[in-house]
Amino acid sequence: MNILVTGGAGFIGRWVVGRLLKDGQSVWVVDNLANSSLDNLKEYEDSEHLQKVQIMDLKDREALKELFREVSFDLCYHLAASINVQDSIDDPETTFNNDTLATFYLLEECRKQQVKMVFMSTCMVYARAVDEQGIDEQSPIKPASPYAGAKIAAENMVLSYFYAYDLPVVVVRPFNTYGPYQKTGGEGGVVAIFIHSKLKGEPLNIYGDGTQSRDLLYVGDCADFVVEAGYSDKLHGEIVNAGTGEDITVNQLAELIADGQAPIQHVPHIHPQSEIQKLLCNYNKAEKQLSWTPKVTTQEGIRRTEQWILETFHRKEPNQS
Repeated sequence: MNILVTGGAGFIGRWVVGRLLKDGQSVWVVDNLANSSLDNLKEYEDSEHLQKVQIMDLKDREALKELFREVSFDLCYHLAASINVQDSIDDPETTFNNDTLATFYLLEECRKQQVKMVFMSTCMVYARAVDEQGIDEQSPIKPASPYAGAKIAAENMVLSYFYAYDLPVVVVRPFNTYGPYQKTGGEGGVVAIFIHSKLKGEPLNIYGDGTQSRDLLYVGDCADFVVEAGYSDKLHGEIVNAGTGEDITVNQLAELIADGQAPIQHVPHIHPQSEIQKLLCNYNKAEKQLSWTPKVTTQEGIRRTEQWILETFHRKEPNQS
């Protein structure tokens, strides 16, 4: 198939691209490099199946139209987005434009050619899990940040194109994804930030009291889930979660990563109003409809991530943040 991946030079995007190339698909990548790097795709630059990597902002409607005139796509994985919750509170307009408006522009091009879209949403749209059954696709949503609000708005636009135009779409909501190639600075995830701090001999800073919990999904498992959602025709017009079905408090995660080798300290939360106290995924739908289950344990995923960060940053550039 001819497949477009937006945000394909980003953290999850480069893993999705890798899986598609492994499957022998013809892949086009677009990315504005605002929160990503072409270095993430170096591993694939010699692949005969990687057709083009184009630096482009999806809000450039003329460039987007030109791309769809040049290529007849079969499938679009839409991963490009502003992803930082804190930034969305400080600058909601940028997040709305990148996450909602750009999605609308892309939907219009997909509609014209009937190109299936897999839309990458987030677990941050949910309210907290209330029990150990976890959060399923019917659980209440709560846009506690402009990021979550922009994603919900985009989700609804995506689903409306299924009902109004019979466009095949799927909304995917992965839980807290981590792993190699995730940023280790402010826009990175808690796992990468904690590991980086430990390897630099710095304290692991926990926002708030650390009792908030997360369902940590290894990025390779996440990419497999996203790709399979595109391959399947069972979930058109639907929303589907992915996670591990297990949560861990931030305090427990810090202790696991620090392993007695770095101090742990609590710091004031920047935007406590956006915090979700308990995130625990119920992925029964993905298991039933896609035969997908997570394969990498938290301990193994952290080990792989730490090894990558060690090799990428600390052996070559000890002072890189």
